[in-house]
Amino acid sequence: MKSTIVLTGALFILTGIILGAFGAHALQNHLNIEELDSFQTGIQYQLYHGLALLILGFNYDKIRRPSLLCWGIVFGTVLFSGSIYLLALDAPMGIKLSFLWPVTPLGGTLLILSWATLVYQLIVRIRK
Repeated sequence: MKSTIVLTGALFILTGIILGAFGAHALQNHLNIEELDSFQTGIQYQLYHGLALLILGFNYDKIRRPSLLCWGIVFGTVLFSGSIYLLALDAPMGIKLSFLWPVTPLGGTLLILSWATLVYQLIVRIRK
């Protein structure tokens, strides 16, 4: 187990739950439906990847190049979910953050590459 990865996964889940409650209660009167949906998408991806990090952290020694894979998921989630949060909240914060739109697909691409790496590793292991 790699304690830093497990801790990061747990923090993703904790902050995802807090942001979910914040979004459901404090933001519903400040964001439109589209912005709330985007915010919810960011939360879902953060929670899913937090859980994935917990699982990967507890199986750290069974993964080839686990650091690269896990940190790809961490940074991909921060870029993807973080940019969604900021883009959804720019109007209520009174800050124009539309320049961040390219960050979301960059984070998504990093997540896709990380998951593709894991799938490849699993295929290689199954074929042995």
